[in-house]
Amino acid sequence: MSKTPMGMRSEFVRQGNWLFRYRSYVPIVFLVPLIMAVMSMRWPFGSYQIHEYWEFSCLAVSFLGVGVRVFTVGHTPAGTSGRNTHAQVAESLNTSGIYSMVRHPLYLGNYLMGLGAVLVPMEAWLPALYTLAFWLYYERIMFAEEDFLRNKFGEKFSAWVAATPGFIPNPLLWRRPELPFSLRNVLKREYTGLALVVVLHTGIEALEHFVIERNVPIETFWVTLLATTGVAYFVLRSLRRHSKVLQVEGR
Repeated sequence: MSKTPMGMRSEFVRQGNWLFRYRSYVPIVFLVPLIMAVMSMRWPFGSYQIHEYWEFSCLAVSFLGVGVRVFTVGHTPAGTSGRNTHAQVAESLNTSGIYSMVRHPLYLGNYLMGLGAVLVPMEAWLPALYTLAFWLYYERIMFAEEDFLRNKFGEKFSAWVAATPGFIPNPLLWRRPELPFSLRNVLKREYTGLALVVVLHTGIEALEHFVIERNVPIETFWVTLLATTGVAYFVLRSLRRHSKVLQVEGR
């Protein structure tokens, strides 16, 4: 990254800062190719049972992404790894725990959350397009974040970058987190991501049945998952907005 020409580096930072502000909304555009793929779905080998096994595997991939984010957020201090949208914020540099294995674990979690959904239609072009789009989109954001951190933390940041992969974790580098895991911090910050995963997969399930069978059956698993997640979402959202139950000192 340091070898990037100054003009291109400035342009990447500018683009990354703009994309950073709207990173929660711009990816919604990818719903278009996802819906297109679902609209042409058929049960693999004519078997709904095989499709179910595949669909639950894809859901597990998305939940793995949620798990990566949960582990990351659960061990991070205040002023880092946040949902701020207007500008970069970092009161300290995370280099322990999952940050000892990979520099951008939250974006890795985001990638896996979306990957699980785009794998469902079993169209090879869709996850390939998703991966390319994710790379082009988040590369700029990562570039801007690292430029900010380099300017703020100097040699400490440079040493961390030199030893730590950007996106694919290296478990051999693991160092124990400096802070204990905080469930309240996770509940305060990650309920929206979980809800989005459940809504997305449930929506795909309903649409695929409509496309293939021209009806939407009431399936106990999906109804229960959606209802439970919905209740949890509104309870946690209310607690966050109207109480201090989920507040954790230093988080």
